[in-house]
Amino acid sequence: MAKLSDLCEKNRKRCQNKALCMVGDTPVMQHLYRTIRKVASVDAPVLITGKSGTGKELTARAIHELSSRRQGPFNAINCGALPAGLIQSELFGHEKGAFTGANQRQIGIIENSSNGTLFLDEIGDLPLEMQVNLLRFLERLTVFRVGGQKEIPVDVRVLAATHVDLEKAIEKGEFREDLFHRLNVLQVRTPALKEHPEDIEPLANFFFQRFSSDKPAMLRGFSQESLVVMQQYHWPGNIREMVNRVRRSMIMCEHRLISPGDLGLERRNGHSRDTDSLQQARDSAECEAIRAALARNKYKILHAARELGIARVTLYRLLEKHGIDRNGVQDEAAADFPSTSETIQLT
Repeated sequence: MAKLSDLCEKNRKRCQNKALCMVGDTPVMQHLYRTIRKVASVDAPVLITGKSGTGKELTARAIHELSSRRQGPFNAINCGALPAGLIQSELFGHEKGAFTGANQRQIGIIENSSNGTLFLDEIGDLPLEMQVNLLRFLERLTVFRVGGQKEIPVDVRVLAATHVDLEKAIEKGEFREDLFHRLNVLQVRTPALKEHPEDIEPLANFFFQRFSSDKPAMLRGFSQESLVVMQQYHWPGNIREMVNRVRRSMIMCEHRLISPGDLGLERRNGHSRDTDSLQQARDSAECEAIRAALARNKYKILHAARELGIARVTLYRLLEKHGIDRNGVQDEAAADFPSTSETIQLT
């Protein structure tokens, strides 16, 4: 099976016609890569969760490319982008004459994904009546075309993604619990960009190179001020927002270096600073100091704690307080850790 690191490097080299590729070497991203590798090795349904713009389809493609089905098709459909009346036909297909306008047989996307992978994006937007049909397919691995007379066996792996909390949707009666359990055999969570801010500069530079054909000849890159502002920005639209802002700034910039104003972040960050409380500012500074110390010390907990002038136990508590991913953190002195009752269990 191909190595994920090799796949990502290959993707970086061949990404001339793709808007997104996996970039990032932080512990948060390394954890995502390890999870992708694990779920790709088995042939079971996967539910990919995460906020909008965090790369859920990219993650699904990586799972497919690392799986035993990589020689087969990868087909994606957005469950929230189709009119309710067309979803069944798009998923399951139809026979000629099945309804007005059905002038010829159409093979559905499930059947077209045979021996490959089907990615159902925004599965939480699938109408309840269609959820029943999808559940039946997952249980039987057969499709019944609209207007058809027989069930057709299909060998396909299903990956689904959502940015909503499906368990809350179940409580509201908006999503079937049995379908949730069918899809949630394995789960992958794509992190928000604010969870790995160390990757912001590499990502920005990656997209700058990606769209280099669109830039004016004099444009050389980002100003230091714009890089700092990007680090401070909360990126509600995540990587998708970064792609759009970087590309637009490259087209509109009239100087050698892209400024915060070119990115459209100067005003938004100014507004956020006005509304931040003193405690929020302190917490933000504390979190950034911890992240920077860990990065400078190659995620060795003892060295980072010494640099910050705090105990290891205190640093672990601060990691938990700020939600900093502890995967990849190394504790060189774990053997003489003071007390198990004082420690935070590593995941």
